[in-house]
Amino acid sequence: MIRIELVKLYRRPRTWVSIGMLCGLPALVAVFLAVTHVGPRPGEGPAFLSAVLSNGVLYPAAALAIVLPIFLPVAVAVVAGDSVAGEASSGMLRYLLVRPVGRTRLLVAKLVAMIAFVLVAVVAVAVSSFVVGKALLGTQPGAVTSVSGVSLTTTQVVFRMIFAMLFIGVSMLGVGAIALFLSTLTDSSLGAALGALAALVTSQVLVTLDAAAAVRPYLPTRYWLAWIDFFRDPILWRDIQRGLAVQAVYVAVFLAAGWANFASKDVTS
Repeated sequence: MIRIELVKLYRRPRTWVSIGMLCGLPALVAVFLAVTHVGPRPGEGPAFLSAVLSNGVLYPAAALAIVLPIFLPVAVAVVAGDSVAGEASSGMLRYLLVRPVGRTRLLVAKLVAMIAFVLVAVVAVAVSSFVVGKALLGTQPGAVTSVSGVSLTTTQVVFRMIFAMLFIGVSMLGVGAIALFLSTLTDSSLGAALGALAALVTSQVLVTLDAAAAVRPYLPTRYWLAWIDFFRDPILWRDIQRGLAVQAVYVAVFLAAGWANFASKDVTS
């Protein structure tokens, strides 16, 4: 069942269109930077974007900062929101469950496919941005300056980039879990995706609101940018650990709620 879901996911043109758009936006930004040689001032714009004109090695980090706030969550929400609701709207869900396929097994297969999409999307953005950044922006020999102003070797940058990608992937699993839960409640994949995005927009607004300071540490988007701390020296682990813990809670709660609803749902379509 897992293999079937993975094949279905990667045979859909929508999957590759989404990944292509995720990779295309940073590439477009790199073209403008390379042509104009004008970047944002330090502290302005997406993280690391002000530093890539002098060293394209950092462009994968800048690219992830570009797609993280909006485009990557949208792509994940669309895929996860379609996982169950898409089958129901097409009339295939009932036929899938008529076969000797347990509901738990089907939901696990949908979850694995969603995780696979998240990992492929994050890796594709990072790898394509490295190629584009190296080709258009060039690289400087020697160490790379960290956010703290300390020099990092190329090896250190590579490992910290891998850790950042994993952290971003886990953060997106929280989005996917919310969308997957909503996908079990409705037959509209668009409704499930929009519901998940509405929850994230609400979280983003509350994160910036001083009146919501009491709930801010528990919001799903609160620690999304904590991956930048991997590029400090020494690494600041507090927000990274809190971000992983918050996402773990959201994933566990919404997956459990989705399983409870789907296991007892009367499937008529």
